[in-house]
Amino acid sequence: MASKNRISVGAIEIGDGSPISVQTMTNTNTEDVRATLAQIDRAKSAGCDLIRISCPTKDSTIALREILRSDQKIPIIADIHFDYRRAIEAIEAGVHGIRINPGNIDSTALQEIVKALKNADCALRIGVNSGSIERDILDKYREPTAEALVESAVLNCRKLEDLDFTRVKVSVKSSNVRTSVTAYRMLSQSIDYPLHVGITEAGTCFPGTIKSAVGIGSLLLDGIGDTIRVSLSGDIAEEVKVGRQILKSLGLLAGSIDIVSCPTCSRTLIDVIGLSKALEEYCENIYLNMKISILGCVVNGPGEASNSDIGIFGFKKGHAKVFVSGKELGIFEENRLLDLMMGIVINLKSS
Repeated sequence: MASKNRISVGAIEIGDGSPISVQTMTNTNTEDVRATLAQIDRAKSAGCDLIRISCPTKDSTIALREILRSDQKIPIIADIHFDYRRAIEAIEAGVHGIRINPGNIDSTALQEIVKALKNADCALRIGVNSGSIERDILDKYREPTAEALVESAVLNCRKLEDLDFTRVKVSVKSSNVRTSVTAYRMLSQSIDYPLHVGITEAGTCFPGTIKSAVGIGSLLLDGIGDTIRVSLSGDIAEEVKVGRQILKSLGLLAGSIDIVSCPTCSRTLIDVIGLSKALEEYCENIYLNMKISILGCVVNGPGEASNSDIGIFGFKKGHAKVFVSGKELGIFEENRLLDLMMGIVINLKSS
């Protein structure tokens, strides 16, 4: 159930049928402007659409002003906790959006933040996390259940509406996949604001990728989610790549090359694994709507190849039959296949 409301964060449109955006968050010390800018650049190069920066101190919001002056050409969101003055400083610095957790911002502070948001025409995310729900709600449910997450989110949406502020997106994240998915499904039936979807504190790269793919993917298949973030203990560029891959696997990423390759078996006649890895690396920063299939033998190979923009399959030992746009190009030796596929990709890109 895609949100009916649309907001903008910088130049990025969110909600109401807009493309789903991939977000990440810097993990440098914000006051180290050079390191933070370098990390933003890496995230952007990986395909990031929105980036969040933590602003816990006045020095960090001073640094944020310098970061914003650098013209990174990517919308920046300030992450604010506890001290509402940091939010106001970030807004006055020209940040494109802020994120607050309602569990650690009181009602009086919220009024001051909203006043600054209105003056700057700036967006807000209500970021409810299982680790920082309001005390009275947590006491009511005894633990951070899906119901507790949703009650907090809805309550704070209503508070903002009472202040005549609706340039809002919302998240209800838990480190538990089932809790997160249940909460987002409930929330999507309760509000029409854009939803930022993710599994918080998902872990290191491998388990975190699996948890995020299961949770985020389940929700996107339901039509729930307008922006996503994969939260990994590691390289933020990997977060972006995983997020984009989730979108790609569901056909939700425009301008992406989908490489289909078989798991290989004793029938395999060409180096499927080596070719697939090399072509994937080559195509990483090429943005085309294209399907490429690389299969090892004649069982599933002909069907996949003829239904791909570029398709190859092992035809005899060390040789593959190649198809382009459904038409057979010929049989080629294995050592020619990578250069051949790269050349076809470039030709299709320039056509």
